[in-house]
Amino acid sequence: MDLMDIQAPPEGTYAEADGVKYHYVELGEGSPTVFLHGGGPGCTGWSDFGQVAPLFAADRRCLLVDILQYGKSGKPVIEGPMWDYHAAKTVALLDTLDVERADFVCNSWGGTIALNLAAKYPERVRSLVITGSMPVFHGPLAPLPEGGRRGRNARDRYYGGTGPSWEKMRELIARLEWYDADAVPDGTVTLRFEQSLDPEETALAGASDNPRGDWQDLTAELGRIAAPTLFLWGMYDAFLTPDYPLMLARMIPKGSLHVMSEASHHPQEERPYDYHSVVTGFLDQGHGAPLEGK
Repeated sequence: MDLMDIQAPPEGTYAEADGVKYHYVELGEGSPTVFLHGGGPGCTGWSDFGQVAPLFAADRRCLLVDILQYGKSGKPVIEGPMWDYHAAKTVALLDTLDVERADFVCNSWGGTIALNLAAKYPERVRSLVITGSMPVFHGPLAPLPEGGRRGRNARDRYYGGTGPSWEKMRELIARLEWYDADAVPDGTVTLRFEQSLDPEETALAGASDNPRGDWQDLTAELGRIAAPTLFLWGMYDAFLTPDYPLMLARMIPKGSLHVMSEASHHPQEERPYDYHSVVTGFLDQGHGAPLEGK
């Protein structure tokens, strides 16, 4: 394992984008690279990518964004198709930050947002790196209904019963996100646990209606993605085996797949140096030479 300790999160910056408030952490200079995190309890841009972003920041402008309804970003109730909503708001954030076109490096929930964004706003996306996302619920390799509900069940279990606790957060991360349960850093658990106590996030988790919007299957969108796309998957992803991203890679004209050993749903945290090596190798090849300026 090539684990590195996560540092305390920087204060970050706020930006208004089409009527909503985003929080993000910015590191480095150079080619714009947007990091979008997963949808687990307490996830933020920093909690999911804080261990690896400093490596990318050596020659890239890294924007670690708290997705809407997470972290310090706004918690609007989403009505209508959820991935369309997130894609449109993320494009509005790019406008606010004066980013014409960016690479996207994403985990789980954030990856599905980026895939939809790339299909509907192709001029804004240069390339995609996607880990652990579930944009398709049809076809022979798509997740079974119980697999698709696993994330929601984990959230309900975490917030239910006696409520959130540090111990329950560690158990969730160890069971669903990391290959080596003993290697989960206490600092990561604490970051996630403290954020999960945010009153607005707690209210969203316990809502009986549908504040996150209507789920969308992106089967039709994947074939429209023109950007080179790398699916970087943990060999032991707790949600979907590597057969699933192989199917996704074949659905995208310029799709490819890298499977990482000794990793589960968060390889960017478990193996940050190897993750950085693979991702930069992909981003910096012919189709992905760093952009000048913005």
